[in-house]
Amino acid sequence: MTEDQVLDEFRAAEALLEGHFILSSGLRSPRYLQCARVLMDPRRAARLTDALAATLPAELKIDAVVSPAMGGVIAGHEMGRSLGVPAMFLERPTGTFELRRGFRLEPGTRVLMMEDVVTTGLSSREAMKAIAAAGGTVVAAAALVDRSNGKAEFDVPFYPLIRLDVPSYAADALPPELAAIPAVKPGSRAIA
Repeated sequence: MTEDQVLDEFRAAEALLEGHFILSSGLRSPRYLQCARVLMDPRRAARLTDALAATLPAELKIDAVVSPAMGGVIAGHEMGRSLGVPAMFLERPTGTFELRRGFRLEPGTRVLMMEDVVTTGLSSREAMKAIAAAGGTVVAAAALVDRSNGKAEFDVPFYPLIRLDVPSYAADALPPELAAIPAVKPGSRAIA
């Protein structure tokens, strides 16, 4: 799947938004990818995760997929389906990611940490810590979209389906055209 085909999937789902958005990191952006919209169609979700799964090297030998809630739940589930392995998700009941609902990882389970969108990589790194604490071994990270502008760094290989270079700004350093538009927060996580 080419980058244009991936973006066409987002456009068809009305999931590529333009405006003034507050990201879960607190940064501001003129574009937002609402992955929940693109993933609400199971066939579209399958096409995207199947395309991403096809890029993963077989030598990763993935045993399970684990994703952070909320945004990564559907993407992670679909990636588990694509790879034919169990899919689990992490929650933050007390502010820190943990496996719940009877999910568990046997020591040494080879895990793909799956996200919908990576902006700063903070949630992904927090998720990887939780996976390790639960006994899993993160062998790679993946996301439908990397919008970190190459800034997200992980201690494992990172496989995004597409990379989008979309600027993001601190709230007190907005360009005038963005400052002139009311800000909206389309994501699921409250800003600290």
